[in-house]
Amino acid sequence: MAGVRLVITAASQAWADIAAREFCGNASSVIGCDAEASIERAVSADETPDGRPGVHVLAFAFDAKKLEKAVQSRVGQNVLTCPTTACYDGLESELQSSRISVGGGLRFFGDGLQSSKKLGDRRFWRVPVMDGEFVCEDRFGVAKSVGGGNLLLCGVNVEQTLAAAEAAVAAIAEADGCILPFPGGIVRAGSKVGSKYGKLPASTNEAYCPGVRALTETSLPENCQCVYELVIDGVSFEAVQAGMRAGLHAACETEGLLRVTAGNYGGKLGKHHFHLRDLL
Repeated sequence: MAGVRLVITAASQAWADIAAREFCGNASSVIGCDAEASIERAVSADETPDGRPGVHVLAFAFDAKKLEKAVQSRVGQNVLTCPTTACYDGLESELQSSRISVGGGLRFFGDGLQSSKKLGDRRFWRVPVMDGEFVCEDRFGVAKSVGGGNLLLCGVNVEQTLAAAEAAVAAIAEADGCILPFPGGIVRAGSKVGSKYGKLPASTNEAYCPGVRALTETSLPENCQCVYELVIDGVSFEAVQAGMRAGLHAACETEGLLRVTAGNYGGKLGKHHFHLRDLL
C-alpha cells in the first residue's frame, strides 16, 4: 500500500482530536472505503511545526494516486472546515518514496486570495477562512507501506475474547508507525478474498464464524464461541511486525483464549508474510 502521515494541529488538543477523528471517518477498509486511516497518537506542542498541540494520523490506499485523492478530500472536508486547525506532512524523509499534493490542491478554495510561504524546502499554503487562515503543507511524503497484517483471536466467549482484543489494541497503540483502522481497532466481521456473488471482492470468513460451523468447513478450535480479528497497517514491514508482536503477547496474557492465528490468503493480498512463530 501507499501510506502518509499527517500532523493535524489546532488551538487546543480537543479541536485537533475532533479534526483527526472526522478525517478518519468511514476509513476501515479499502474493500469499501477510499482509504484506511486512524489516529496514530497525540503529539505535544513541542513536536509540531507550529508549536501547537496536535495529532498524528496515518492513512493508506492501494497506490499514491488513490491516496492523494482520498487525503485531499478528507482534509478539505474535515480539517479545513474544523476551527483553528492546520495540517502538515509528518513522514520521516528516509521513508518517503514519492510525494502527493495536499495543500497544493486545496489552495483553490481560497478563490484567488490564497498565498504561499516557503520555509527551507517546504512550501505551505495559507487559505483565508472565517476564523483567520488555514495553513496546509503543499506536498506530503508517501511511504511504500504494508496493509493487512492481522491476528485472529479465538476464545471461549464474547466477554473474554473481547477483553483479549482490547488488551492487544492497547499494546499496539504503543508501537510507532502502525494503526488499527477498524472501529476501536477490532473486527467482528473478518473477510476472505472473493465471494459466491461475483460483484463482491470479499465476503464473510465463514471458517471463523461460530454460528455456521455445522454448515461449512471450520477452522475453529473446540469450544470456541467467538473470534475477533485485529488488522494492522504500517508505514513499513518492521512497523507492522512490531505492532503484531505487541498485540500477540498482550492478548496471550489474558484468560479465555483458545488459539491465536492469522489469515493466510495465498499471496492474493501481496508479497509480505508475517509468521506468528517469528513474533514470539
